Amino acid sequence: MAPIVVKLGSSVVADASGRVREEVLAGVCDEIAALHQAGAEPVIVTSGAIARGLAVLGGGPGPIERPRGLGELQAASAVGQGKLYRVYDELLSARAVPTAQVLLTFFDISARTHYLNARQTLRQLLAWRVVPVINENDTTTTDEISFGDNDFLAAQVAILLGAELLVLLTVAGGVYTADPRVDPTATLVEVVEDFDALDGLDIGHQTSALGSGGMRSKVVAAEMATAAGIDTVIAGGFVPGVIGRAVTGETVGTRCVAQAERVSSFKLWLRYAKPTRGQIHVDAGAAAALSVGGTSLLPVGITAVTGGFDAGDAVEVVARDGSVIGKGICGYSSVELARVQGLKSAAVREVAPDSPDEAIHRDYFVLV
Repeated sequence: MAPIVVKLGSSVVADASGRVREEVLAGVCDEIAALHQAGAEPVIVTSGAIARGLAVLGGGPGPIERPRGLGELQAASAVGQGKLYRVYDELLSARAVPTAQVLLTFFDISARTHYLNARQTLRQLLAWRVVPVINENDTTTTDEISFGDNDFLAAQVAILLGAELLVLLTVAGGVYTADPRVDPTATLVEVVEDFDALDGLDIGHQTSALGSGGMRSKVVAAEMATAAGIDTVIAGGFVPGVIGRAVTGETVGTRCVAQAERVSSFKLWLRYAKPTRGQIHVDAGAAAALSVGGTSLLPVGITAVTGGFDAGDAVEVVARDGSVIGKGICGYSSVELARVQGLKSAAVREVAPDSPDEAIHRDYFVLV
């Protein structure tokens, strides 16, 4: 049996004051323990460390809000991370289920060696019948977009492990035709087979005071997972038995059906999760080569560089008519690339002898 990844959003884990919803987590852990005892391989991805930390620091009964500063977010996470994990560990230990805390960052997913190490560690834990409790390592994360309330992290973990199911637990209960909090006519979308069908729906970015994701990030995470062949269910975190019902295929929340044509996990991460830092404008020949030929982008085909970015950042590649062709990880900084744009490879080596031949290698480029 392949792993089952269950992700809990911040508002499922904690209330508006940042206090852990122990009754909710106890119910979730009941279900995780039942899956574990039945021979399944459950994996938990949890948000809520920042909320837990803020509650400890605030100490009052009233609502708290997620800070905006990266340093404040990291510090709050440092306070709350261990305390949140202890709740899961105590609840699951009481149900005879051993656990392990695993903290991951964007870099762990994007860097090949780190990716393989993370997969090896998680597979070994599952082989030992240990339930991983995974969260983002907020204290060292430098990318402010991060994993989007861990929705992208959950999708990447599911892809990394080759999971059979991803369950995203949220207060919303599923995908609706509009925001049910403001539109009483909104109806639940029970099945999604084609994500293009959701384009006309009002699936916004609105988040809770403690979260950073919103329904849009859950839909994108589902699109990532299903593109890798993994069924995904977006369902209510307060619904009793919701995990077991999702596993058995019952109609609960919104089920997003695995796609027949699969895409690599790295390309999915690059397309949906990696933030862009600038743009590279290209001529017609380079645009055609990228769109049809699947080649790398060389400096000779570049006509302009906009925005400031470093080597290793993601950038958009823009055609002469202003349309975005794709997105890729650039091997040059914006300053370096501006020096060699339009030059053939021999001339590039004279100007910047230690630079890569490609501005964007084809393995690090995805059409959008």
